[in-house]
Amino acid sequence: MVCPNLAAALVAVEEKAGHRRDIMTGYSQEFTISFGDCDPAGIVYYPNFYRWMDATFHGFLRARSIGHAALCRQLGAIGLGLMETGMRFRAPGQDGDRLVFSIETIDWSERSYRLSYRAHAGERLLVEGFETRGLFQRDGEGRLRAAPVAPLRAILG
Repeated sequence: MVCPNLAAALVAVEEKAGHRRDIMTGYSQEFTISFGDCDPAGIVYYPNFYRWMDATFHGFLRARSIGHAALCRQLGAIGLGLMETGMRFRAPGQDGDRLVFSIETIDWSERSYRLSYRAHAGERLLVEGFETRGLFQRDGEGRLRAAPVAPLRAILG
């Protein structure tokens, strides 16, 4: 039996722990896989999926705000850097496939945020990936530190 209030209870626990999930309403970016994106077996060389995932993130920033560099200037940040990334490869991509990379969710914590991605070619799910990123600023001694991400979240909506 499923408790009808289970989802609400889980959200309350996450928020109490300082985590918040925002379901994205579907930012997607399209790419066409070309021969040069593939390895000798004729399938996408895996680092290209990371390149497209990063390009999707930066496209999302441009669509929601003013782009990475201007956003960092506005927030007094050095960058919106990676802290962790990963990917599961579900099916191969091939030359000529139209790839649609989508940001599915963003999970917000105090000093980081985790983006979940999916990439499809038609109906085929090719990859599922994630990035954990931070808003980096220099402290009083010049060291990079993860800053609170609430100002970034307010801008991105």
